[in-house]
Amino acid sequence: MSRNVLLLNASYEPLGIIGIPRAIRLVWKGVAETIEFDGDRVLRSPRFTFPAPSVVRLIAYIDVRGRQGRAAGQRSRILMRDRYRCQYCGRKGTSFDLTLDHILPRSRGGETLPENLCAACQACNNRKSDRTPEEARMPLLSNPAALRYGLDRAAVYHAAESRPEWRKYLFLDDARAISA
Repeated sequence: MSRNVLLLNASYEPLGIIGIPRAIRLVWKGVAETIEFDGDRVLRSPRFTFPAPSVVRLIAYIDVRGRQGRAAGQRSRILMRDRYRCQYCGRKGTSFDLTLDHILPRSRGGETLPENLCAACQACNNRKSDRTPEEARMPLLSNPAALRYGLDRAAVYHAAESRPEWRKYLFLDDARAISA
């Protein structure tokens, strides 16, 4: 199933988005509890049928302050931050069409951090090669450092556009539009 599940900390703080199979495993192991179900959707195994959760909450509190800078799924959040557009030519693509480019190449000491990564199409990534944007005469369309903070929250809000049952857990009131 391709639907997402909102994962909440024990304090009802949103932690992120996981898939339905992982959410069911967490509930099955007793690590999480189901707060809301996803309508009549179910996940079937050869012996069991599980109602698909929409929101799950961890039983034990996890301190996430130390993990904020190194979250998994960095690629999808950077593509989302760059609005699935090549930051050199502006061509729109999918996650299969676009690559991540190191603005300052790794061979020159560039790190794999969101401030040093941007979405790029294959042609632009190959053309830029092992050079900086200035050397390749390929200016960036936006400043990636200005958009670093809030990538996790933006990903959750983007997914919540089609999931109205998540709004109360994300502290979004009905009058305000969801902004990514």
